[in-house]
Amino acid sequence: MIAVNEIRNSVAKFGVTSTVHDLALRTANRLLLLKVFKGFVGERVAPSFLLCPPPYRRQFLDETMLRAFALDPNTGLSAGFLDEALSKGDECYGILDGDGRLASYGWYARTPTRIDPPKLRLFFGEHYIYMYKAYTDPRHRGKKLLALAITGALKHYQQLGYQGLVAYVESNNLSSLQSCRQLGYSAFGTIVLIKLFGRFLILTSAGCRPFGLRIEPVAADGSDRHHPPAGS
Repeated sequence: MIAVNEIRNSVAKFGVTSTVHDLALRTANRLLLLKVFKGFVGERVAPSFLLCPPPYRRQFLDETMLRAFALDPNTGLSAGFLDEALSKGDECYGILDGDGRLASYGWYARTPTRIDPPKLRLFFGEHYIYMYKAYTDPRHRGKKLLALAITGALKHYQQLGYQGLVAYVESNNLSSLQSCRQLGYSAFGTIVLIKLFGRFLILTSAGCRPFGLRIEPVAADGSDRHHPPAGS
């Protein structure tokens, strides 16, 4: 059951329409798997997040650091996840606190990447970097650390010649949708995912096409059914 107080808080923070949408999807998912993904793109570095205030510092995290951080269950990292992400060349850009602890991070991929459900893989255009698994330690929330980390990563990848970052957010993840808009990211399309009788039905709007955003099943042997986007 969804608590009445939770509904009231959601209406106060996000409005009636968004709250009803969230409740409808939650109800539908009691009967079948139904996900609605909103595609977002970030192509503009926000000047207000260019400087990282002390004692925090931001940087790419190497494997040694990530393996050490994964020993702490509060980081949301695991050895299995790191094995897969690092093996395909994904990178983690994070923010450390004054004691060197991991305060916030996000992952960035150049190649197609498995999503949830794990039998599916997300593809995207060769001129973009896919941002995923963004996280901020609860002890450091409210300080816009994730925005600082994403801005630093976006600046880095644009200097390498990429156009920007793409990401998807589930349409009833209201807090994440709000965060994307606050960062100045633009919504560009929708992917609807339905699982019926063990098979996936995937509907992609035309707005996703310019960014190459699509979802496809992973082949039975774990490989891609199609080649990765050129230049990945």
